[in-house]
Amino acid sequence: MAFPSTFNETPPVQIPDVEYARSGDVSIAYQVIGNGPIDLLVIPFINNLVHAWAHPLWPRVYERMTAFSRLIMFDKRGTGLSDRFGELPTLEVRMDDLRAVLDEVGSDRAALISFGEGNHLAALFAATYPERTSALVLYNPVARYISAPDYPWGQTTEEWSRLVERVGENWGKQAFFDDMLRSMDPILAEDEEFRRWHAALFRVAASPASAATFYRMMMETDVRDVLPAIRVPTLVCYREDFSGPSRFVAERIPAAQAVEFPGIGYFANAPTEAFDEIERFLSGGLVEREPDRVLVTLLFTDIVGSTELATRLGDRDWRGLLEKHNAAVRRELERFRGHEANTTGDGFLATFDGPARGIRCASAIRDAVREVGLEIRAGLHTGECELVRGEVAGIAVHTAARVAALAGSGKVLVSSTVKDLVAGSGIEFESIGDHTLKGVPGEWRLFVVRDT
Repeated sequence: MAFPSTFNETPPVQIPDVEYARSGDVSIAYQVIGNGPIDLLVIPFINNLVHAWAHPLWPRVYERMTAFSRLIMFDKRGTGLSDRFGELPTLEVRMDDLRAVLDEVGSDRAALISFGEGNHLAALFAATYPERTSALVLYNPVARYISAPDYPWGQTTEEWSRLVERVGENWGKQAFFDDMLRSMDPILAEDEEFRRWHAALFRVAASPASAATFYRMMMETDVRDVLPAIRVPTLVCYREDFSGPSRFVAERIPAAQAVEFPGIGYFANAPTEAFDEIERFLSGGLVEREPDRVLVTLLFTDIVGSTELATRLGDRDWRGLLEKHNAAVRRELERFRGHEANTTGDGFLATFDGPARGIRCASAIRDAVREVGLEIRAGLHTGECELVRGEVAGIAVHTAARVAALAGSGKVLVSSTVKDLVAGSGIEFESIGDHTLKGVPGEWRLFVVRDT
């Protein structure tokens, strides 16, 4: 297959139409090919739907996967052919984009296959929306890109920060993309045709500023606490160079299958055996069942000094003030897509499908109730919950309650799990150190949300 000398020429394959799904006020570009029995959504690193077809490697991958699936591909917002912005969105906003694409193509439930940073988004989506996820395939996954005392893989924060700077300064240059390719796939790096295609793809996939923002978000994201909440059938495929971090991921996902393949390399250049294994896994009669556990962000609020205030005001005036408080809380929950799970007299328990929305809702509630002369404290935690007759239960609920109990007047306090999932949101935090939460195992690092 000939490689076009410029990208103004017609590529040597028939490119499927690019369609658009609306996610809020944003257009998300997608393509659908094949008509196999399984809906399979590909979650990439950074991509451009059209230019991916300009080298024979990706069309061959597409052909292989459409042998057993209806293949759904998309460009993440801020990249490729989707709407562009100066700042890239959070993981939870991009989960909204996935649902918008699935809705647009009429897919109630799809398998997810991901690689690179796409693994973070796929893991979070599968844990948060198991009813929309039939199965999960992670290729060379890592839980985080920064090393830690209990996570020896990756780079230091300083090394990754220097990488972010290099991305912003050198994105678009052939030498930079050559270095990137050598680290991903030394064999393909020796292929002149592929080198030129690879550089051209990333040039049209992201601008230098958006690429640097994307890498910064990767640096700040940590999905280790998400992995145990993934309850859909999961296959972890990895090459030898990703053995450590990928096995770490597989060992923390309940009942995940893990398969190692020799060598190192780019997803599209994976050995034939890898795609055979993916087909076997996805075509193996996966059982559909109603999810009874799901990943949610929990928000607890309560009024500061409520007992003293009720005593001072008397029953009738206190009831009137409490009604104003409740109305303000419910307005903000509706605005930020929160679900009222329980009311505790002078407080609320609410759930969200994304932690950034939960934080912003908590701050908005605090500001709203101040207008009626009240102060609240709020605490948030993201964790796996049991669904019992439509209500949430489990250790994550107790954890969120304990976090809220430690919050100061007018403060929003969050667990480290929440902080690690809101990279790119612009929300800033201040650590208050490690704390023991009554009745909850281990020590927890907590963070106060900075007022803006």
